[in-house]
Amino acid sequence: MTTQRSDLEAQHGIVLFDGVCNLCNGFVNFVIDRDPAGYFKFGALQSEAARPYLERFGLRPDYMDSIVLIENGRLYRDSTAALRILRRLQGLWPLLYGLIVVPRPLRDAVYRWIARHRYRWFGRREQCRVPTPDLLARFLESPLNVSSEAEQKSPAA
Repeated sequence: MTTQRSDLEAQHGIVLFDGVCNLCNGFVNFVIDRDPAGYFKFGALQSEAARPYLERFGLRPDYMDSIVLIENGRLYRDSTAALRILRRLQGLWPLLYGLIVVPRPLRDAVYRWIARHRYRWFGRREQCRVPTPDLLARFLESPLNVSSEAEQKSPAA
């Protein structure tokens, strides 16, 4: 692991999300609005920036099954990731962390049911989210950089 990545992990929770899912993008907006201190950093699961994290924790490079939280050197996903994120937000949202006492298999069953239907219910985007200039620092990798890198790698027609 690079020093830059380990420094980032020591100071921030890293949220990896499905960048084309409208529900996931909505959740990221929700978190950003309630995390003014900028504790969380974000990256699309489809991005190159997410790949080292996925590899380190043994997840497939095409993993899109759940939101992922990396915090204090540990990976959380499914309902546990969502609840751990909510507990760090401003307002009354941390109270929902109390749902952690619900047995994980039950919490995760509900989470996975919603995740399976997320595209049908909430739709999807054609490409990953492009953060506004003032939010770029909150993302591991700018989607603008991803698309320009992909164009440079693909042969000209």
